[in-house]
Amino acid sequence: QHEFIVPKKCVKTPDDLVLWQRSEAYYEYLGFILTLNSAVQGNALDAQCPQSPVINNVVQMLNRFDEWITEIPPTEQPQRFGNKSFRTWHERLQQNAAEELKQVLSEDLYRAIPEIVQYLYESFGNPTRIDYGTGHEMAFLMFLCCMFKIGAFEDNDKIAVVVKVFNRYLELVRRLQLIYRMEPAGSHGVWSLDDYQFVPFIWGSAQLIGHPRIEPRHFVDQGIVEAYSKKYMFLGCIEFISKVKIGPFAEHSNQLWNVSAVSSWSKVNSGLIKMYQAEVLAKFPVIQHVFFGSLLPMTPMVPKYSKPTVTPNYKRTPVDDNEPPPPAVPQ
Repeated sequence: QHEFIVPKKCVKTPDDLVLWQRSEAYYEYLGFILTLNSAVQGNALDAQCPQSPVINNVVQMLNRFDEWITEIPPTEQPQRFGNKSFRTWHERLQQNAAEELKQVLSEDLYRAIPEIVQYLYESFGNPTRIDYGTGHEMAFLMFLCCMFKIGAFEDNDKIAVVVKVFNRYLELVRRLQLIYRMEPAGSHGVWSLDDYQFVPFIWGSAQLIGHPRIEPRHFVDQGIVEAYSKKYMFLGCIEFISKVKIGPFAEHSNQLWNVSAVSSWSKVNSGLIKMYQAEVLAKFPVIQHVFFGSLLPMTPMVPKYSKPTVTPNYKRTPVDDNEPPPPAVPQ
């Protein structure tokens, strides 16, 4: 029987980044991003796709988290950013998340809760700093990856995980960002893709690959954005940015403006994946907050698997405890 553990942080110094980039967790996580990237190609947010009951269970859980925002209104305070009511919301998350997961999972998977709930705690922002960034987004994606690994999500849930679950998560964190005036965590200002998110641009560009009418140059056209923002995640991101930022798009979102000059969505998609690896997965300020457990371990990847696989098999974690440990990474 697989032994779950409470995950912990392992990247303590910038020198540890090399261990992360050689770890099983890195290849599992990147493989998960790429697998769902392939699955969602050409599928709009309203696409008809197979989904197991657990998909709906997770969406219902996110709906309840959203209701808490209504129940915990922002407090009157002099500071413009970082409304302290977010701490109350986050406290409720900490108190209830494990119980909420019992509503989501079948009883035989309750053993996994102490491990996967840690990723859920980290998915919605930092209660001390009242900020949110790509590291929090990454925690939720790791939670989704773990849901495949424990067998809660099934293989043919891949499209639904993007268009139903992850899209619902995006709506929720946008509401948190707006209502509680959350600061962007580690924003690079005008030179970053977006103050808060990254992966919806990757999966959102995959959705648009092969679209007969919408090309990259169209996402700076407000009419197209308004017409299609509910169907395509990428355009939903652009709509949200346009809502929260003032001034010319080319000035407040320079990197995205540059992306609009790329000739095809497949080039946008592959470019964003490389950018994500360099700007998020290779950055100490993000990775120092990542948690590692039995499902996403810091164990070095065995050399024969040294290239990330684009279609890993997201079945249950093997329960054969007799496998020899992988060789240590040479120092």
